[in-house]
Amino acid sequence: MRYVSYFESPLGKMMMASDGSALTGLWFCGCKDTPEEWKIRSPNTEEEASRLLVFLETERWLKLYFSGEEPNFTPRLRPGGSAFRRMVAKIMLTIPYGKTMSYGEIAKEIVKRSGTTRMAAQAVGGAVRHNPISIIIPCHRVIGSSGNLTGYSGGMERKVKLLQLEGIDLQESGLFLPQAKTESTE
Repeated sequence: MRYVSYFESPLGKMMMASDGSALTGLWFCGCKDTPEEWKIRSPNTEEEASRLLVFLETERWLKLYFSGEEPNFTPRLRPGGSAFRRMVAKIMLTIPYGKTMSYGEIAKEIVKRSGTTRMAAQAVGGAVRHNPISIIIPCHRVIGSSGNLTGYSGGMERKVKLLQLEGIDLQESGLFLPQAKTESTE
């Protein structure tokens, strides 16, 4: 059985998904990667809701996080996906609160952990983009190699706000938003 619940964050409504024992998804509602809400159902009895303690844990984690505190626990997570995507998720979970890691650094860590000879940062980018548990698995902390803040399925404005919430001064850290491409009028 799959369940869904909602959390009102300072950055917008979020949808949480669970299989009944672990968190399987956390997205900002209305974003392009948020699953269709009607494919999973909300718990409709008190008994079902009591079995979904993961939602209560996740809400507690999110409340701490959005109050500017670093949560000292992680709800039970089950992100799913391929073995490669799960490895990328495990590495993202090691990125400390208030710090960032580049796609290239994650690729190097995969090489070290898997014993392969090389890994493309672009492959890592694809796995990061498909992270189903945003914020808790901190894909917002992943940046381009030159310090540019690359895509975030929740929107770049949210990515910036999440990093700032964690105390990252973008200017002081050398992080920047890529310049928007403008069309030539010639």
